[in-house]
Amino acid sequence: MPRPARAPRQPFDLRQQLGVEIPEHVLLSFDLAGLGTRTAAAALDHLLIWLIYLFMALVGTAAGAAGIWSSRLASWGAAVVVLLFGLGYFLYFTLFEALWDGRTPGKRAVGIRVIQDTGRPLTANAAAVRNLIRVLDLSIGPLFVFLHPANKRLGDLAAGTIVVRDRVAEWSLAAVAPKAAMTTADSLALGPPELTEQEFNLLDRFLGRADQLLPAVRERMATDLAHRLEGRIPPRTPNAMAYLVDVFASEQEKRSGRFGTRGAAGAGRTTVTAERFVARKRDSWEAFRVSAERLERGGLAGLPASEIPGFAARYREVAADLARARTYGVDPDVVAYLERLVGAGHTVLYQARATPRPPFIRSLLSDFPGAVVQSWRYVLAAFLLLIVPAMIGFVMLREQPQLAEEIVQPEMVSRAEQAAEREAQGEGYAQAGSRVRPVIAAAIIGNNIRVCILAFAGGMVFGLLTVWALTMNGLQLGMDYGVFANYHAALYLTTFIAGHGVLELTAIFISGGAGLRLAHALVAPGDRPRLEALVVDGRIAMRMMGAVIFLLAIAGSIEGLLSTSDAPRALKFAVSATTAVFLVLYLTNGYRYNRQQPA
Repeated sequence: MPRPARAPRQPFDLRQQLGVEIPEHVLLSFDLAGLGTRTAAAALDHLLIWLIYLFMALVGTAAGAAGIWSSRLASWGAAVVVLLFGLGYFLYFTLFEALWDGRTPGKRAVGIRVIQDTGRPLTANAAAVRNLIRVLDLSIGPLFVFLHPANKRLGDLAAGTIVVRDRVAEWSLAAVAPKAAMTTADSLALGPPELTEQEFNLLDRFLGRADQLLPAVRERMATDLAHRLEGRIPPRTPNAMAYLVDVFASEQEKRSGRFGTRGAAGAGRTTVTAERFVARKRDSWEAFRVSAERLERGGLAGLPASEIPGFAARYREVAADLARARTYGVDPDVVAYLERLVGAGHTVLYQARATPRPPFIRSLLSDFPGAVVQSWRYVLAAFLLLIVPAMIGFVMLREQPQLAEEIVQPEMVSRAEQAAEREAQGEGYAQAGSRVRPVIAAAIIGNNIRVCILAFAGGMVFGLLTVWALTMNGLQLGMDYGVFANYHAALYLTTFIAGHGVLELTAIFISGGAGLRLAHALVAPGDRPRLEALVVDGRIAMRMMGAVIFLLAIAGSIEGLLSTSDAPRALKFAVSATTAVFLVLYLTNGYRYNRQQPA
């Protein structure tokens, strides 16, 4: 029995696409970047980071050999280098993506970029969120990219972002092979189509599913369909299936001829109306492609102000052409070309229309503490998760001092034993010379920020890592205090912590609260969809992390410059009281800022 004819197959395509409705009410498909492409981009970026670190190390070594670091001014330069070593990895990805339209050098090299999953350009907040969570994605991120339908890693889930292909230069209409034109004589010889649109679609669906039907059912349905058509199209064979295959093939040819102006459903069939539409529009599309290719690199700044409205008008026209192309049944390759064109224009135009960032100082002094106040319940929970284990550790070491040799770091036990002797000699805890204090401050700031980033990112594993980090740090702090108390040196340790401790501990509580906020969005999103809740709470949590970094910068500077000095105890406690007052004023300003915002 002859097999039914099938609609022409589309070329095998491994691309994954995500459909997004843009403001022009057109569904736009973005080509998602796959695991291989993203891995290649990450490899290039990590190579560049390694080269930057190597360069900094060589310069630092050469400077040290030349004795440059011996001056006090140079020690501040060394502090900057230490800070960049500690935080350069996060700064590299965050700053490049936030300031370079979602691209890093590695992403640009392989032709991908990060956008919001609404199709809008990447925001600075989203760039920060997705890259702070990179600390987790280094281990499990590739697995998520492989399994998630939109190729998202954990950072993309929290930030509401996707990674898409980004090479307009390859989207040329010349690459779309034109269909072989039918001669006028052949077209006239075939005549007009004989089936109605309903009959043609019915026959198309039946032949497409014929192989899936039981033989008896297939024969019965074929006979019924053949009887419906024999009155107008005489059969050339007694076999019903062969007759239907012949009718369908003939009808396809007629619908591609001169008289076939009606839309033909199914992939690969293009009407005369569609062909004329493409022929009329292709020159204007190609002109827009050239403009979009140039402007994607430099933005609308590459156009004179007088030409920007014209570009916007051409973009809207191409978006409307995309909708028409789908209606006319234009070749799928041409539709894909138009989708990429509209995507390029959308990126250029809406990057320029992106909401302007608020002034940095306003964010620092109002928006960031406002997010902390808004999330006070999460911060309180983080406070309890650290303080309760700290109290348990302190009491445990006070009640059973012998446990110190087994569960407390030997260095802390040794310092506690030597505390009385060092205090008698006028030496403070972790005292250092004036020239190395800036470097110590930078190292402390970098380390504390990394710890807080881990507490924040831990929220993406349902808060388990956040709870673990807070609990273990609290327990360790309590046990260390217990050891010093056993040697009657608790005040000695407190003198060191006093100056910076208020701000440093508060920053840890806030970062833990930010992680718990993410975890709550995952576990109990309420009436909101889980991913929507995660993105919304992620934005608030990122503003909380802005406050964390600000407070840690102050605390680390105090710790490195004052706490490690031989300054009088009274001064250190006075600074502690000052930081407490500053913290109250800072959060109060955030509270006022929240009250001023519209409900």
